[in-house]
Amino acid sequence: MAFPDEEQFGIDLVIPDITYLEENKERVRAFILTHGHEDHIGALPYVLPRVNAPVYGTKLTIGLLRRKLEEHRLLKKVSLQVVEPGSNNKVKLGSFAVEWVRTNHSIPDGCGIAIHTPRGIIFHSGDFKIDPTPIDGRLTDLCRLGRLGSEGVLAMICDATNAERTGYTPSEKVVGEALEQVFASTRGRLIIATFASNIHRLQQIITAAHRYGRKVAVAGRSMRNNIVVAEELGYLDIPKGIIVELDEMNSLPDDRVVLITTGSQGEPMAALTLIANGEHRQVQIKPGDTVVISATPIPGNERVVGRTIDNLFRLGANVIYGQQVHVSGHASQEELKLMLNLVRPHYAIPYHGEYRHLFAFKQVAQDVGIPEERVIVPELGERLELSREGIARRKKVQAGPVLIDGLGIGDVGNIVLRDRQTLAENGVLVVVVVMEKQTGRFISGPDIVTRGFVYVRESEHILEEAKKRATAEMEAIEEREITEWSLIKSRLKNVLTDYFYEATGRRPIILPIIIEI
Repeated sequence: MAFPDEEQFGIDLVIPDITYLEENKERVRAFILTHGHEDHIGALPYVLPRVNAPVYGTKLTIGLLRRKLEEHRLLKKVSLQVVEPGSNNKVKLGSFAVEWVRTNHSIPDGCGIAIHTPRGIIFHSGDFKIDPTPIDGRLTDLCRLGRLGSEGVLAMICDATNAERTGYTPSEKVVGEALEQVFASTRGRLIIATFASNIHRLQQIITAAHRYGRKVAVAGRSMRNNIVVAEELGYLDIPKGIIVELDEMNSLPDDRVVLITTGSQGEPMAALTLIANGEHRQVQIKPGDTVVISATPIPGNERVVGRTIDNLFRLGANVIYGQQVHVSGHASQEELKLMLNLVRPHYAIPYHGEYRHLFAFKQVAQDVGIPEERVIVPELGERLELSREGIARRKKVQAGPVLIDGLGIGDVGNIVLRDRQTLAENGVLVVVVVMEKQTGRFISGPDIVTRGFVYVRESEHILEEAKKRATAEMEAIEEREITEWSLIKSRLKNVLTDYFYEATGRRPIILPIIIEI
């Protein structure tokens, strides 16, 4: 699942096109999950009603998905299977056997997946980094990765998000140390925004709050849900009585409270964004507040995150953001090289990232000795047939984004988005005329109503001229005895479009309406 970009007006979510899966659903054995981040499980409530297959994942991953399916009232209709990482816990799926291999990421229970097929092992890294000091003490299973390499891996599908970054990705503990300094030096209220699924980060915030005598309030539905699930499953250790309600937070001394909130990516309806805009019902920024944004913007979100930071400064908050209070959950170049050297795949296939990241991964793979022709950067929807003897690129299947707008799934396409963009940029103009049914003559109009185009009081001369030109066109239509509505609407639209572009340089959406009496 992905979030919409700024050009996808009104869109709530973006999920993948699963037409190919639907056409072959009798062949779909299962969905296998690497970890519980929203971009990796968020589309399943929309996919499972159309391709209902069992879902396998580790305990926290399935726990987070279970809560999501409950909200969509799908829980009783879906088979959820919890698996344990390890070579002794393989799941048999048709002619495949699947095992989960523990890795590190910015959420607990992240795993790579080894798919044992009749042609060889396909290893999917999942989102990963190699953290020598993970918060939960669960290290990447380097031994198992090395043994898989010895068994012979046909292909590795590898996280390429940080393929441009040299060196190693810092440990999550580095963030804990930075947050410790923030707690020690802050005398007012603390507001910390981070990803709702970053359980390790949440644990470090709660631990620091307990140490410095602060109560913890939580803003954001997804944040509250994830904290409940993680605590129930034993992935969060929350001291008794430390969590308070938002209303209670406002009655506590400023130096005795910390608020954990969603909105680190500037999402329009997330708690931090509402707070920064002065629109949150229960939390308002006041001078002396310190706001920590413990995340970096996802590519494409930089502008909205920057706007949130600017608004917080305007309200008098001290804002701390950037690399000092965040580390990535993805492997940098040296970790990628280590993973490639352990797994020793015949083919390397990058995934997860922009095209420039996939391209950078290609060079990293070549640096460890994988020939260029065996590093494959496929196109979306492309099918690959792999064997030790070679690779065949087969005909593409239907693929791409499907847009979720309210309850509608895929009913908003490029034409609708183009109209929304035009509405946002140039506005809309409605032209109403009344026609006599028996004679086909115009008896009233044109009346012009605009929204988002021009300020009427200051543009009366433009609208009056538009009425004159529309009236002249209506007279020409009557002279030629044109009665076909589609042609009348087209002529009115064309004459007004030409005039408004001449007068304003803009092309509003023009909607001619004919009322027949």
